[in-house]
Amino acid sequence: MVLRVGVVGGGQLARMMIAPAVELGIDIRVLAEQEAMAAEIAASAVGDYTDTGTVLSFARDVDVVTFDHEHVPQTVLAALVDAGVAVHPGPHALQYAQDKLEMRAKLAELGMPQPEWAAVHGAAELQDFIDANGGRAVVKTPRGGYDGKGVRVVSAGSDAQDWFDALDEGGALLAEELVDFTRELAQQVARRPSGQIVAWPVVETIQRDGVCAEVLAPAPKAGEKMIEVAARIGVDIAAGLDVTGALAVEMFETSDERILVNELAMRPHNSGHWTQDGAVTSQFEQHLRAVLDLPLGETTPTADWAVMVNILGGPSDGGLTDRFADAMRAHPSAKIHTYGKAPRPGRKVGHVTVSGDDLDDVVYEARAAASYFGG
Repeated sequence: MVLRVGVVGGGQLARMMIAPAVELGIDIRVLAEQEAMAAEIAASAVGDYTDTGTVLSFARDVDVVTFDHEHVPQTVLAALVDAGVAVHPGPHALQYAQDKLEMRAKLAELGMPQPEWAAVHGAAELQDFIDANGGRAVVKTPRGGYDGKGVRVVSAGSDAQDWFDALDEGGALLAEELVDFTRELAQQVARRPSGQIVAWPVVETIQRDGVCAEVLAPAPKAGEKMIEVAARIGVDIAAGLDVTGALAVEMFETSDERILVNELAMRPHNSGHWTQDGAVTSQFEQHLRAVLDLPLGETTPTADWAVMVNILGGPSDGGLTDRFADAMRAHPSAKIHTYGKAPRPGRKVGHVTVSGDDLDDVVYEARAAASYFGG
């Protein structure tokens, strides 16, 4: 019997699930808002993921529904569950990836290490939080933000007045302490409905303008204790929230050597792209295995180091494919992945991965190969 997975969302994450699905003989189908990059190469439907009837109709012909983003409304998710559709991750878990205030409260309940935080309903409450936390704070919109959007560093309560004005009655923003961190980390795990959980090594992520630019796997100079703590945080969150599928936990390593949870993503994630070429089982294959409740694969790296560099924006003239030959000739160890997106400033249009035994060489090769696709 052919297993059928329906992916809501037609972006690059859905696109990168297609190759492992084909290799495993899984029938993968995509619900895209338009003829998106994944829809070009997989059986697809075009429709609005916020419309209950559209999503129910899409789900009728698959064994499980999963996602390449977390924005499907809870009303739609509840309708799927009520109709007997297997939904992974389920709405009871996804709510914590959809709403940062709910996430903070739940992580506190689970005893997870995280920054000081508060729900603030107006400028005066935000000012009180700022005053109590060193004169500056990070303020976030609870829903919808990503890649640095919906995030603002403030030094006065009035700095977020426009966001307060846009809130529904009784709504709140999330205020967090401005963490003194030395670097950002990410811990990826995967969990299947029957409870099996596996973890990849913790990685270092390098951000530019709020967007992930590079990932170093495993995180350089990560001691055994850090590796154990990061993995335990990921595993405990996955189990505590009943996450099924891939989970990425973004974290800060602080100047006093603490690890604090920043944000969660319940799907394959940019910080895990290195696994495509650098681990025994990629995050995309693992996610498919997990949502289908199949035994999970090994997460062991295939080399001492793997580096992923995002291609941001793309070339100002011509397309990515115009640069393939030169990049491949100069850097034959680099693996180039593109998303079928037109170049646009700041847009994630692809990534490059390189694996090897010398970190400096791997970083150089990955950056140099990616540079062929910029400007």
